[in-house]
Amino acid sequence: MNHTTRPSPAQRLARAHYGELARIGKVLSSPVRLQLLDLLRQGSRNVESLAEAAGVAVASSSQHRQQMRSARLVAAERQGQRVEYRLADEGVSAVFGALRVLAEALLPEMDRLGRELAVQPPEVREELLSRIRRGEVLLLDVRPVEEYRAGHLPGARCIPLPELPARLPELPRDREVVAYCRGPYCYMAGEAVALLRAAGYRASHLDLGVPDLRALRFPLSPGDGEPPPTSPPRPPPRPRSSPNPKSPRKNR
Repeated sequence: MNHTTRPSPAQRLARAHYGELARIGKVLSSPVRLQLLDLLRQGSRNVESLAEAAGVAVASSSQHRQQMRSARLVAAERQGQRVEYRLADEGVSAVFGALRVLAEALLPEMDRLGRELAVQPPEVREELLSRIRRGEVLLLDVRPVEEYRAGHLPGARCIPLPELPARLPELPRDREVVAYCRGPYCYMAGEAVALLRAAGYRASHLDLGVPDLRALRFPLSPGDGEPPPTSPPRPPPRPRSSPNPKSPRKNR
């Protein structure tokens, strides 16, 4: 005969915390919501920008945002006529990074994805980071401008990937170019390197994004408005000199 005892109040409270953890686990169970969280790791976004970057409809994005807000992973703030969404806490970004590391350790499919996206081994990353610290390469940030504005590697030039083919002449040919984007499984830096090499540049990619570098305590530039120009601005035209009507005429 099965005898069950009624749980004590303390036992019920202890069990209840699993339900709270499950609220976050439910949010993390959706590939679309994980993608939205990863985009928000790059910086805050408004509704339209977030949906466009994720490649989903605004209405679908809205449903996912509501669930993320319900679990307190995402916060919203009105900026003028628009609402900006951001991660509610830096711990959300840390959980995302830990989840990716766990998947890499346990799931064989991550190995295939890593090979196809040229995810680098730790020793290659560290060697490249050392060269970046020494200023031996030209850094190229190929993310959208709003992500660059939210934070970037010091001295990096901002040329979003869609603009790169037309703006290649802005890059010097006497230095190696290192492109970076959102992180190890982002395709943009790899495509940028392919474009650069096809055009005759020495190029490689750093497969760490700003959130990964922040977790490593690597020096970063905070958001600072407009990206720096890639070439010196032209000086404004000098005003033409005009005769002073009040000056006396010379006698002939």
